[in-house]
Amino acid sequence: MAVHIASITFDSVDPVPLARWWAERFGAEIIAENEGFFVLVAGGSLPAQLAFQKVDDPTPGKNKLHLDVHTDGDLDEEVGRWVEAGATSLGSRTAGDFRWVTLTDPDGNEFCIAPG
Repeated sequence: MAVHIASITFDSVDPVPLARWWAERFGAEIIAENEGFFVLVAGGSLPAQLAFQKVDDPTPGKNKLHLDVHTDGDLDEEVGRWVEAGATSLGSRTAGDFRWVTLTDPDGNEFCIAPG
C-alpha cells in the first residue's frame, strides 16, 4: 500500500484571497472552492496541491511547518518579486555557503526561498 501527500493545508480566517495569492506565485489556479471555507490550488509549478481552510482562530505564533521554495534565477530578484506581491522579508540567512531568505505570506505564514 502506498501513501502520498494530498495537500499542504493552510489555516486562514479569509482563505480565498490567500489561496489566490499563492496561486499567482506559482502560476497555478484555484481548482475547487467550498463557499470560502475550503479552497484548493493546483497546477503551475506546484509539486502538490495547496489547500486553504477557514478557521475562526488561527494557531498563534510561528508555524511549525513551512514551505521551502527554490528558484533557478537570482535569489535577490526572486525575493523582490515576492515582496512586491505582498510577502514580507524576515531576512537573509546562511549556513556555510548556502544562503536563503525567510519571508511571510500576507497571513503571516513563514516560508523560505533559496537557490534551486
